[in-house]
Amino acid sequence: MQIVAVLSLKGGVGKTTVALGLTSAALRRNIRTLVVDLDPQGNATSTLDPGGAEYGLADVLATPRPPILGQAVSHSAWSEDIDVLAGNEDIESLNEQSPYASPLDNLARATSWFSDLNNESRYDLIVLDCPPSLGRLTRSALLAATGALLVTEPTMYAVSGAQRAFQAIEHTREKQNPDLRALGVLVNKFRARSHEHHYRINELREGFGSLVMPVALPDRLAVQQAAGACTPIHEWATPGGREIALAFNLVLARILRSSRRGRHHLEPPSSGMLTDESA
Repeated sequence: MQIVAVLSLKGGVGKTTVALGLTSAALRRNIRTLVVDLDPQGNATSTLDPGGAEYGLADVLATPRPPILGQAVSHSAWSEDIDVLAGNEDIESLNEQSPYASPLDNLARATSWFSDLNNESRYDLIVLDCPPSLGRLTRSALLAATGALLVTEPTMYAVSGAQRAFQAIEHTREKQNPDLRALGVLVNKFRARSHEHHYRINELREGFGSLVMPVALPDRLAVQQAAGACTPIHEWATPGGREIALAFNLVLARILRSSRRGRHHLEPPSSGMLTDESA
């Protein structure tokens, strides 16, 4: 059972695209999946286009009890094997510190129920699409997750952003969730003809080593086209769509292999290589 938090600290890097791509790859492999849309923008929910549910994510985070959990998810338009716990802009207030905020571990309680072997609604994979920040919603996801996947672009801000996200993962693992591990740094929107992109990927690899995924996701229009059509990328039959689908197959396979190896975390990046100057 994998609970994967997909996160970044910068908007627009394609974090939701990655969450949906992993979900599409899981669907192709007949892996029963739940997508939890923690991003107040609700883009994953819009693309998966689920049916209505009695309760939403805000209800689950407030009261993660079985009567609510059992009526909080609905099938996506993609398949009955892909369910959604929908988020919307109403959960934005939950991202801020407040004396009235629900406990951070309520999401972990919910995902534990969804992954229980004795539960008929059990899922084989849970994908947590986090907001582009380290607010309460993302921290809740790190408490619930077994693995965290960092998404970044090959830009000058990639190194510093990935470093801060990794530090948050390691802090959560050491203090609160020993089962959490960094699954890797995934570079998105890569253009093979860009010298700048190659330079930034090399910079990431100098600092993060094997944490950087061996596959980078190419920048293809098919991603936006498939999302706009509310269609899994694996069903978007264009050369760009097939290229992206293959890349997501490789990323998902690496994530699943890391679970079977039982690795709790990878070695942290060398702090000496990650400086403000390099960012």
